[in-house]
Amino acid sequence: MEPRSASPRRGCVPWLGLLLTASLLALWPPPVTAQLTIESVPPNAAEGQTVVLKAHNQPPNAELYRWYKGETTEESHRLGAFSTSSNQSTPGPAHSGRETIREDGSLLFQSVTVNDTGVYTLDILERDFASKRASGRFQVFAKLPKPFITSNNSSPMEGEDSVELTCDPETENTNYQWWINGQSLPNDTRLHLSPDNRILTLFHVTRNDMGPYECGTWNLVSDNRSDPFTLNVSYGPDIPIISPPSSYFGQGTNLSLSCHTASNPPAQYSWLFNERPQSSTPALFIPNITVNHSGSYACFAYNSVTGLNSTTVKNIIVLEPVTQPSIQASNTTVTEQQSVVLTCHSTDPGITIRWLFNEQSLPLTTRTKLSKDNSTLSIDPVRREDSGEYRCEVSNPVSSRKSNPLRLDVNYDPTQSSSDLSPGAIAGIVVGVVAGVALIAALAYFLYSRKTGGASNQRDLTEHKPSASSHSK
Repeated sequence: MEPRSASPRRGCVPWLGLLLTASLLALWPPPVTAQLTIESVPPNAAEGQTVVLKAHNQPPNAELYRWYKGETTEESHRLGAFSTSSNQSTPGPAHSGRETIREDGSLLFQSVTVNDTGVYTLDILERDFASKRASGRFQVFAKLPKPFITSNNSSPMEGEDSVELTCDPETENTNYQWWINGQSLPNDTRLHLSPDNRILTLFHVTRNDMGPYECGTWNLVSDNRSDPFTLNVSYGPDIPIISPPSSYFGQGTNLSLSCHTASNPPAQYSWLFNERPQSSTPALFIPNITVNHSGSYACFAYNSVTGLNSTTVKNIIVLEPVTQPSIQASNTTVTEQQSVVLTCHSTDPGITIRWLFNEQSLPLTTRTKLSKDNSTLSIDPVRREDSGEYRCEVSNPVSSRKSNPLRLDVNYDPTQSSSDLSPGAIAGIVVGVVAGVALIAALAYFLYSRKTGGASNQRDLTEHKPSASSHSK
């Protein structure tokens, strides 16, 4: 039989195990429960979209999901509740008919509006009557309407007026941007933007500021752009330009002048001839003009909006056609190395004269000279290649005429070659050649004499030198 003392010892073992287990539980940290969070998908939405407020890390023993609008759990703000045991949803006082609570506790919003922007709170009741709570938010932006540009001045004056361009309509949480001629705004001190970029001010507008302008609006969910807008800047008139640019017209032709200037609105035109009024149109037409139509023609341009005017004067000269000139020669048959003078005769004033040789423009050389007015042509000396036909042509700004051809014949000795050198120059060359030959001959003779003279002296020395035998005697 086992001793009695053994029974108490065995009875103490379970209590020791319980104490050890309690100690370990006290030292071992409890498992960390993930925090309940709310995520908005998407965080920013456009009006009419669907938004889901997703619940993360829900407790596994959730009994009831309750959603509220705002950071509150007041009954008047409750959107609805969902029971996991009955799988049923119950709407609350703040329910709009667009909210649905899902089985996982997430809140579904349909057709959101700007007024739905804000914070929403989820309150979870667990089966042990514990409660967990978390909040999340989303923002709804209005779909931006197509913007348009308005101006405070429909017809600004160049260099005088300033203009404000406004991008309408004005909407909250909206960014504004501007473009000129399809490009971003340049860095110009005459341009100024309001703090919200909605109003663009142009100081002292010019015709280069007419545009087109565009404005754009955008937020986090949408963007839009206006139609092009053009400023109607009044300017001018600038100095008129009269066409054609020529001032010379032939008698019997038609005089047709036109006047143009930069102006907005278009300028009104009128003409003056020698200060006498003519037509009040941009173009002036006079048929079959005569020399009496020579004079000053003035184009007057006027802008009725700016009140400015500008004038250009053009002097017109009407000329008669030139008559045919004639040529006179000092001699039409000459001998080579002689000289000849050709003269062009014309009775027309204000003409220019051109010479032709064998129907080509006469090339000038050292042997050909023209008088100051080109009426006289001198050839000295004449060469055989100067034989041919000569013409002179006279012209003014509206006409030209050629003379009849004049034939020049040059006689020459076929046994002698043609040269551009004068007889004096040829004689000089001959003299120079003869002198050069003589100089070379004299030099050769001198060198030869020195050589032969040296050899003779050497022989003389040899003949007079005493021989060795004679000395020995």
